[in-house]
Amino acid sequence: MNWPKLDSHKIKLKVFEALSANANYRSENILGLPGTYLDTEVFYDDAPFLKDAPFLSALIANPNHIGCHTLKDEHEEMFQGTQQLEKDLIRICAEEIFKAKPNEYDGYVASGGTEANLEALWIYRNYYKQELDARLDEIAIIYSEDTHYSIAKGADLLCLDTIAITVDGNNRELSLPDLEHKIDESYRNGKKYFIVVLNMATTMFGSVDPIEKVCNYLNLININYKLHIDAAYGGFIYPFTVPEHQFHFGNPNVSSISLDAHKLLQAPYGTGIFLIRKNFMKYVQTKKASYVKGTDYTLVGSRSGANAICVWMILHSHGSVGWTVKMHQLIDKTTVVCCALDELDIQYYRNPLLNIISIKSEYMPPELVKQFYLVPDTHDGEAKWHKMVIMPHVKQGVLDNFISKLSALKQS
Repeated sequence: MNWPKLDSHKIKLKVFEALSANANYRSENILGLPGTYLDTEVFYDDAPFLKDAPFLSALIANPNHIGCHTLKDEHEEMFQGTQQLEKDLIRICAEEIFKAKPNEYDGYVASGGTEANLEALWIYRNYYKQELDARLDEIAIIYSEDTHYSIAKGADLLCLDTIAITVDGNNRELSLPDLEHKIDESYRNGKKYFIVVLNMATTMFGSVDPIEKVCNYLNLININYKLHIDAAYGGFIYPFTVPEHQFHFGNPNVSSISLDAHKLLQAPYGTGIFLIRKNFMKYVQTKKASYVKGTDYTLVGSRSGANAICVWMILHSHGSVGWTVKMHQLIDKTTVVCCALDELDIQYYRNPLLNIISIKSEYMPPELVKQFYLVPDTHDGEAKWHKMVIMPHVKQGVLDNFISKLSALKQS
């Protein structure tokens, strides 16, 4: 990973250059679009500070990034300036972070990890239908019990059956024997095609699925599968703390990856990222969107160009080296908390290279759960775990206060 750190002046210059390359609603004769800039009676477009605020200026200019710009000539030319920044963002994520070869991937800035996950399921369902004449009842989605609920949502929307693999109650590890048993059972029940979802950090625990073991088994039994990586949480931290991981496009088993920039990257909500190998986007081309140049390949259609610009700005304000340092600082801070929990003999689960700590609920006094906004694994019934996430906003004093109060309550 080696994308550059840019100073604020250079970032501002790049964004304003991109905006100037877009069509301008104010100065050009634009009659055919239903969009426009933000309402100037509510959002002032002439405020002096905007000349030093490229993201806010992009919000006001309101570029529409509909479509998938990594596809050749498949974009609305009116917003080609800022679309180039999105293409560069996708390049950084695909090539620099997830080891794709140049021009061997597609992708776009989605509304979040949920949309990116749905896009993957949608593509693979249609791939099996169009290329292999598969029936819906012959396709199944495989995922662990700790997988994000968006996968179950996608199965419901796409009318696909699911196969949920059990995990160990303590170490959250996916059960390979259960995987083997359920695949064998599904084969006997007529399943022929599989969409496999593996996690680069689950939302509740930060657990990471054993990709090498799973793929070795799937390849050994020679089943027909496509592998999607849900890296919505871990995508902007795990590759920086575990350089030798296998959740990337250099691994021939991986077909697609989803990320969320509005988690660790601290972008606004509504900034997921979808990445996939070349020649798969065509399976979700909406040809009826004929008034859109290149039609549309995404789940949501019109998309905010400002959100893509924001993520591009964040990555370049740190550079790959700066971002690596920042993620390691979060790991170090999380490790200090875990050491304190060990001294108090508190049972918890934590992947040592991620910044999530899930504490067994019997060790968590309800008053601390409420005071520090710890998240339960369920709001429906009795929680077994409560989660804390050491995000960039979490100050050391807050962590010290939490440990101090937990220690006092444990001793009382």
